[in-house]
Formats: sequence, C-alpha cells, structure tokens
Amino acid sequence: MKLLFKQRFFSWLDSYDIFDESGQVLYTVKGQLSWGHCLKIFDHAGREVGMVEERIFSFLPKFEMYEGDAYLGCICKEFSFFRPKFSIEYNGWQVEGDFFEWDYEIRSGHDDRLVATVSKELFEWTDTYVIDVGDPADALHALMLVLAIDAEKCSRN
Repeated sequence: MKLLFKQRFFSWLDSYDIFDESGQVLYTVKGQLSWGHCLKIFDHAGREVGMVEERIFSFLPKFEMYEGDAYLGCICKEFSFFRPKFSIEYNGWQVEGDFFEWDYEIRSGHDDRLVATVSKELFEWTDTYVIDVGDPADALHALMLVLAIDAEKCSRN
C-alpha cells in the first residue's frame, strides 16, 4: 500500500493531505497552534484518529504519538555528529536512513520485518513523501512516525 504525503502549499500551520495510490484522500493532517508541533490526523470522514505532539521541555526533540486518547509511544532524536539517529519507543520499530533523511526504512525490531520505506520526491513545490507500507494495518502508525521525523527536521531548520 502506497501513501502520498503532500504538504499543502498555502498553509500557516503544518497541513498535509495523505492520498492513496488512486488519488483518494485517506488522511488529513492539521497543525494546531501550540508550543512545539502538534499535528492532528483525521480520516477521510473527518474523525480524529491520531496525534503527534512535541514535548518541548526536553534536551533533544521528542515526539509522542497517540491513537485516539491512547498513548502509543515516542521518538526522540539522539545526539550524533554526522548521521541523524532516533531512539524509538514505538511498536518495537527502528528507523534506518540516509544523511538527509529523505529516504529511509522503518523496520520491526522484533523480527527485522520491513514495515515501510519512505522516499522524498525531489523537485516538488512542497514537501512530498511516498510511504510504501507492507501491511495496510501499519499505515496510520507509519504515517505518525514520518510526521514526527518531518517535524523534527522542521524544528532543526
């Protein structure tokens, strides 16, 4: 299952549309005015299904993920010099990627299963990523992880 993660061109806050392979909107992500990033995820019917929220009082960036009111886990940037690294306490997953964090893989730490591959489309007007998810049941959780990594990059820049 492929998801196209596309930032809206005219948006004061972080705002994204997530499309499936046929071009239908699966999710809409809306940034909320707050200290740090707060991204709420809505399904195609407009129901809130998840949230990615930055914890602002931490030494390195930390993002917590929620499905409804249930806390799922977090991703924290680790101190590193050359290659960005993340500590993930979320579904037992790990992220392995390149220097620019434009292309990376999400793997299950339990069985080294490839959960999703993420690649950034170059030469687009806005941030555009393709998320190729192996199991459609992992789509929302993979999307949350990609949103957290993208928000961390925005905070850094």
